Amino acid sequence: MSVTEIYYDPYDFEIDADPYPVWKRMRDEAPLYYNAEHDFYALSRFDDVEKAIIDWGTYRSGRGSVLELIRANIEMPSGLILFEDPPVHDVHRGLMSRVFTPKKMAAIEPKVREFCARTLDPLVGSGEFDFIRDLGAQMPMRTIGYLLGIPESDQEAIRDRLDASLRLEEGTTGQVPDRYEPGNNDNEEFEHYIDWRAEHPSDDLMTELLNAEFDDETGTRRRLRRDEVLTYVTLLAGAGNETTTRLIGWTGKTLGEHPDQRREIAADRSLIPNAIEEILRFEAPSPVQARYVARDVEHYGTTVPEGSVMVVLNGSANRDERRFPDGDRFDIHRKIGHHLSFGYGLHFCLGAALARLEGRVALDEVLTRFPDWEIDYDHAVQARTSTVRGWETLPVRTDV
Repeated sequence: MSVTEIYYDPYDFEIDADPYPVWKRMRDEAPLYYNAEHDFYALSRFDDVEKAIIDWGTYRSGRGSVLELIRANIEMPSGLILFEDPPVHDVHRGLMSRVFTPKKMAAIEPKVREFCARTLDPLVGSGEFDFIRDLGAQMPMRTIGYLLGIPESDQEAIRDRLDASLRLEEGTTGQVPDRYEPGNNDNEEFEHYIDWRAEHPSDDLMTELLNAEFDDETGTRRRLRRDEVLTYVTLLAGAGNETTTRLIGWTGKTLGEHPDQRREIAADRSLIPNAIEEILRFEAPSPVQARYVARDVEHYGTTVPEGSVMVVLNGSANRDERRFPDGDRFDIHRKIGHHLSFGYGLHFCLGAALARLEGRVALDEVLTRFPDWEIDYDHAVQARTSTVRGWETLPVRTDV
């Protein structure tokens, strides 16, 4: 380990702007890294990160999967499957998997295209658009709102509140989001939707959650309580917006910086699915996770003691040359196998198929209208959080 020559801090804006050089040094020189200031260990190599994500007995999610949440030692609401361990996690994940079936994901594609067309068509001929403001902040919000049954008139305010809860201020470490504080009722806006759907069922995920019967961790056959439905709806609304918005931003940024590959995709749309996978590998929308260490574990001759926090850098793992030769090179023809942007094992992202669909459709619809673009770096603004990474604004010029 090295605690002096290499410094990694998930709250440091300068590092977050381009973390890949320090992550490469960590992989090569300090594959088990320790940060004394914030008291966490970190794994950065693909094999180590993958094994840690799978080993839920050692690396627990039940105290949160965000560094500041684990440090705060607060009780997580039931139903937040990101912050649960078996057996309760398995019960809740099984229930949630019912609402993300391949059939339902296939059925949503025409609506995703409709949302893209609605936001992009008015911009044709304008000479510019913003990958975040005009597309990434719009289409994922419309899609998850449509799936949940939330009126469009309310979707934007909900998205803005969720975005604000993740944002970091420069010079500060991560603060526990208000929605996790005991007694907080930050989800109040969803309550009347749930009450309305209970009386007026429809073909949406909220109705499905209200009516689903399941065997809970005690073996009791029951339906979800109202507070559990509220937790699920809030989780889906947040997860369905944030990371897909980041994926769309990275699509614009990465292909803007690789015009030859962008033009190749524009000429052959069959390249889009693998291009999206390579973008996910190259720029993970959520590159930093954390786990509570439930028992002593050894890495590279050093014992990480029970009670520690382990940061697992899936964004670093995705560029590990031991797994992906020349990992810092973007290549839409790369044979990826699997990356870790959606996690792995029991916490593999339930919404991965939806995110891939949205990313694929968004790129296809953008290329149909704007086959060429240049990034307006002077007006691009990077978002700052401790877990997700991407852009608040990413304007491009299209008259090129």
